[in-house]
Amino acid sequence: MTTAAAEAPAPAPRAGTPVLQARRLVKRYGQVTALDGTNLELLPGEILGVIGDNGAGKSTLIKALSGALIPDEGEILLDGSPVKLRSPIDARRHGIETVYQDLAVAPAMSIAENLFLGRELRRPGLLGSLFRLLDKPRMLAQAAAYLEELQIGIRSMRQAVETLSGGQRQGVAVARSAAFARHVVIMDEPTAALGVKESNMVLALIRRVRDRGLPVILISHNMPHVFEVADRIHIQRLGKRVAVVKPAEIKMADAVAIMTGALPVTEP
Repeated sequence: MTTAAAEAPAPAPRAGTPVLQARRLVKRYGQVTALDGTNLELLPGEILGVIGDNGAGKSTLIKALSGALIPDEGEILLDGSPVKLRSPIDARRHGIETVYQDLAVAPAMSIAENLFLGRELRRPGLLGSLFRLLDKPRMLAQAAAYLEELQIGIRSMRQAVETLSGGQRQGVAVARSAAFARHVVIMDEPTAALGVKESNMVLALIRRVRDRGLPVILISHNMPHVFEVADRIHIQRLGKRVAVVKPAEIKMADAVAIMTGALPVTEP
């Protein structure tokens, strides 16, 4: 597919260069320091899990990486080059898409309309440029092709999102981000409030997004899910990254102990 929704991911950065990197990020809210010089590196072709107890600074870190807030100190790099993300629109322009926990879908609108929400395709010529008429057949065709590529089983692209199950709604939200992302997809608690079957569907979708060439940052409180799909796990505590571990090389209980401070670790 050669359309905007199916735009190919950007070429992989040179070997060893993180796709997305945070260096010494600091964010203060009055006397509270939410981020205290934290770092993060997302490597090409990986799923990076981000875990931490409540108050560890996970949400603040993700908001900084997605442009939802501006850090007080530190820098963010994309493919090794510093970028200024002053809004979520800035992040989108740089090919960073985020799936938030509340999904941000419009329940009464169709699947195709949700997929292109805010990025609607217009008809060619004067009908689109002057009268701003939408090219609904093209959006329907592209939405169907893209969901088929990600193996998301939906009966009709005209179906209202409110008629879908929780897992299918999450699939639409993930597909929308993956459709337009060129560099990174960030997923904030994508399996929250889902049953076992629907959670497994979403985890399989996350793997397919990664296999398509887009690295993924996965924030989750569900440790088994993180250990199942993540290539590396970033552990956040008290506003700092305290460790980066590989699931194959550490027990889940030890990762939890590091996260809670029961097993002290100092990042080199």
